[in-house]
Amino acid sequence: MLSMIGAAKILSGQRVLVYGATGGIGSAAVQLLKSIGVEVTGVGPAEQSELIRRLGADRVLDLPGFATDERTYDVVIDAVGKTSFGACRRLLTARGIYLSSELGPHSQNPFLALTTPLFGGQKVMFPIPKHNQEMVRHFKALIESEKFTPVVDRTYPLDEIVTAYEYVETGQKIGNVVISVDPSA
Repeated sequence: MLSMIGAAKILSGQRVLVYGATGGIGSAAVQLLKSIGVEVTGVGPAEQSELIRRLGADRVLDLPGFATDERTYDVVIDAVGKTSFGACRRLLTARGIYLSSELGPHSQNPFLALTTPLFGGQKVMFPIPKHNQEMVRHFKALIESEKFTPVVDRTYPLDEIVTAYEYVETGQKIGNVVISVDPSA
């Protein structure tokens, strides 16, 4: 998520909508965006609105009605891959950016990332995540300053990894599912 924020050059004071604000990627996005001073609108299930607020969202929208929001955003982040550029286009400013962590319907996001910049207005970005020591140090500092707390739904031992996977596939998880590996094994 940090590499997506950097690739889109998201700055303090901008408005960003995070679709899927209660998932592993979305809950991280809300916190990371707030740490740099972004105005965040989190989208998630109504029953999770309090969690979204605790993560730092300035506004919370329910999943079914998010597309009718009257505000426009500098960036819309689809953190779960369950919407599309077409569905979010009216929510973007004239030069707004749609970011997704997934390929999108019919694997369209990489193609749109190549073509939309040619038109000079709204664009799709599909940045490839980077993992390096600088990113690890950044997260370490955020965690130590209590500006970032990973959201963990459940923890499973390694021998129950199939059960963990089945739970994730239900689409009901909040935050992350952790697999505990016993170092003595």
